[in-house]
Amino acid sequence: MMKTGFVVLTFLMAFSGRIGAQSYTNTYPKAMCKIAEKWVKKGEWKNGFTKAVPADNVNLVEFYLQYHRNPKEWQALFAWLEQNDLQTVPAGRIPIEGTSLTVSVEDGDNWCSEQDLKDGKGSESHLQKIDFMYVVSGTEGFARLDHETSVPKNEYKPDRYEYTFDASKLERFNSVPGTFNIMFPCDWHIAKIKTREQNQRLRVLVIKVNYKP
Repeated sequence: MMKTGFVVLTFLMAFSGRIGAQSYTNTYPKAMCKIAEKWVKKGEWKNGFTKAVPADNVNLVEFYLQYHRNPKEWQALFAWLEQNDLQTVPAGRIPIEGTSLTVSVEDGDNWCSEQDLKDGKGSESHLQKIDFMYVVSGTEGFARLDHETSVPKNEYKPDRYEYTFDASKLERFNSVPGTFNIMFPCDWHIAKIKTREQNQRLRVLVIKVNYKP
């Protein structure tokens, strides 16, 4: 399992592109990017969903490919988000009827400090699942790891890797209501990083979607 996982990671790194001096996610030919951007803008993925749009950092080609390989799960995900009051649904795990999906409703605080980042805490990636993350209230701090310098520090434990990384090379961004983030296997990430906001309280929905190679 360890060997297989590292082979997959090596494959992902080989096809990761550069953003500035580092690479943070998979890149694709411009023609494919234009197809994905047009598809997202047209809204064919929404299934009636009106509450949020993809954050600027979402890999739209990965979104396009995964949606078309697994449309029933994605359609059910967006339908559930639209049909429920996300402010009042109870915290905990809620199955989406007719699917294998479960919504984790999390009320808590950003916890990962700058010192935690320097100490190499909080990182993860997944091979079998996609993290769909939607902030209902508050501001969640995020980061993606540089593929050039980050290295797995644990054996693959389904479904999770952790990493050693250089905190100075993280790609940092915040997630706010009205947008959602999607972390694919090529997105090695850290969630719930403390922001500059006075209030660190959050309500976040996390849905694990099956990844289809």
